[in-house]
Amino acid sequence: MKIEKNRVVTLTYELRIMNEQGEPSLIETADNEHPMVFIFGMSGLPEQFEEKLDGLSAGDTFDFKLDAEEGYGSQDAEAIVDLPKAAFEVEGAVPEDMLEIGNYIPMTDAEGNQLQGRVVEVTADTVKMDFNHPLAGKELYFKGKVEKVREATPDELSHGHVHGEGGVHH
Repeated sequence: MKIEKNRVVTLTYELRIMNEQGEPSLIETADNEHPMVFIFGMSGLPEQFEEKLDGLSAGDTFDFKLDAEEGYGSQDAEAIVDLPKAAFEVEGAVPEDMLEIGNYIPMTDAEGNQLQGRVVEVTADTVKMDFNHPLAGKELYFKGKVEKVREATPDELSHGHVHGEGGVHH
C-alpha cells in the first residue's frame, strides 16, 4: 500500500541539522520501539516533508533535505520579545530555576494560544524570550524507512489523529 492522503503512516528515521562547525548533528530519532505514526495529510508536519514521502510504500527508504523555508521557516525577529520579569511570578516570586538561559517555558498569548518560548536573556527587570520554532532557520536532513502504511479508520479521520499502536488511546 502506498502513502497517500488519509492513510496512517509509520516511519523510523534520524533527523540531523548542521551544527556550528558545519557538521551533521543528530537531534531526533524515531526507532522501531518509538516510531513516528501520523495520518498523511493531517499531520501538521511541514508540507514539503509529506510531499517527499508521497507515494512511498512499506519497506521503502528515504533520504532528503528540507531547506529552512520548506521546514519551519526562517527565524522571525518579531518572535523574539522582551517581557517584564513580573510576568513569570508564581505566588509573588519568580521560581529560581525557571529563568535559566535555554529553558523552554509554556506560555499563553493574549488570544489564549499556547506557545513555547525559550529564555534567551535575563536582566533585572526583563526576560528576552524566543517564540520561534526550535528548528526555524535550520536545514533538516531526514534519513529513514517507511515501516507500515494502512487505511485510517473513520474514527481516526474524524478525530484527526491515529488511535491504537503508536497513536492516542481513548
